[in-house]
Order: sequence, then structure tokens, then C-alpha cells
Amino acid sequence: MAGHSHWAGIKHKKSIADAKRGKVFSKISRMITIAVKKGGSDPNMNPKLELAISKARMANMPKDNIERAIQKGIGTGGDNIELQECLFEGYGPNGIAIMMDALTDNKNRTVPELRKLFEKFGGNMGETGCVSWMFEKKGIILVNNNVCVEDEFMMLVLDAGAEDLQTVREYYQVLCAQTDLDAVKKAIETQNITIENAETSWLANNTIEVEGEAYRKALQLIEALEDHDDVNSVYSNLNFAQEFFEAEK
Repeated sequence: MAGHSHWAGIKHKKSIADAKRGKVFSKISRMITIAVKKGGSDPNMNPKLELAISKARMANMPKDNIERAIQKGIGTGGDNIELQECLFEGYGPNGIAIMMDALTDNKNRTVPELRKLFEKFGGNMGETGCVSWMFEKKGIILVNNNVCVEDEFMMLVLDAGAEDLQTVREYYQVLCAQTDLDAVKKAIETQNITIENAETSWLANNTIEVEGEAYRKALQLIEALEDHDDVNSVYSNLNFAQEFFEAEK
């Protein structure tokens, strides 16, 4: 599953999130709202909402913002905008496969805007299914590995339904089926272990490496897509190891 690459990708996204906190709050708010509309306002009965609220807390999003997003989902927040969940796909420079989770109130506006970004950085936006066959949807949990012994932690997460545990730098990376993410996450939390990140993610079955200008253009494209108001998450089969090791120098 190329764990190192995914960990570095998360690190990359976190740095962007820190620099653009207001936009991150807006995106998480919409995730909460649509989760409420689809599954109700009780996070104990709505795993998707529980995960969105958890993401909000990890981003230090104020409680008032969370509550307003929930009220919008219920229909009492004075905002009747209908949001549509979309999955977009395409190719970046050097044939890098890219997938995007998005929430939009106007798909006819979002698609050409994203297509323009792909073209700007030497890629092209494709049809549904053009790259998704290279990815698999998984639940991913990151825990700092200084909080517990690896063997004990492995037994905990495997008993809870996890498929694999990888040690990547200072993190344990737990992989599980997306349907088991909530159960594994709660099993970890019952042991008072702090979770650094928990999400469902499209993981590439294999990653590719590019160098020099092609690598920089690929990162620029990924950043531009992540910065788009309608895009929640961007996934690729780009190996982020180069960026990670350069940052460590």
C-alpha cells in the first residue's frame, strides 16, 4: 500500500491546511452539513458525521462552527443550498493518477474549473473510472508511535478489525476497510490513545516517482486542486518521498 508515500502525502496536506485554516473550516463545515442531511444529527448513530466532527476537532475548529454546520444539515440554519457529493478523476504531469472528493452546489460550474486547473499544469481531467481502478478505498488512522508499544498496539487494532499496521517515521499507520474505520477508531480511543488523523482515503495500489520540473508541476497541480473551494480531498499515486526527504535535510 506504499505507506510511506501516503504518510508524506498527509503531512503535505496538513501543511496546506495550517496555512489556509479558514478555507479548511469551510470545507469541513460542508462535510458536517451533508453528513447530517444523509444520516441524521446524532454522531453516535451516524459514523460519517462522527468522523467529520472528529476532523473538525483535529483542525481546532470552534464548537460554534460545528454546531452551525449541524443546524444547516437539520434545516434550521437558514441555508437551503443543496450540496452534491462528487468524485472526479484525471491525469497529472507524466501520467500521474489523481482523484478528488468534492462537494458542490453546481457541478456544471465545478467541472470546467477543475478541468482548467488540470490543463494549466500539464494534465487532463478524465471520465469516471479513468484512474479509479488504480486505487482502493481504505480507512486510515495515524497515531504517534511514542504513546504505546508496537506489539500491544498491533494486537489492539487487529482485534478491532484493522487489516494492517505500518510504522512510518514517528507514526503508526493503521489500515482497515472503510466500513471498519469507526470501530477501529473507537477501540483506540477507549485506550486513551490520541489519534493524529483519521479518514477514509483512496490509496494507490502502486506509486510512481517523477523528478525535477515534472515533480514540481505535479505538486503545484495537487495544491491548486486542494485549494479549490469545492474539493475536500485530493489523492494521487505520486510518491511524496522526495518532498519528505528534502524537507528533512
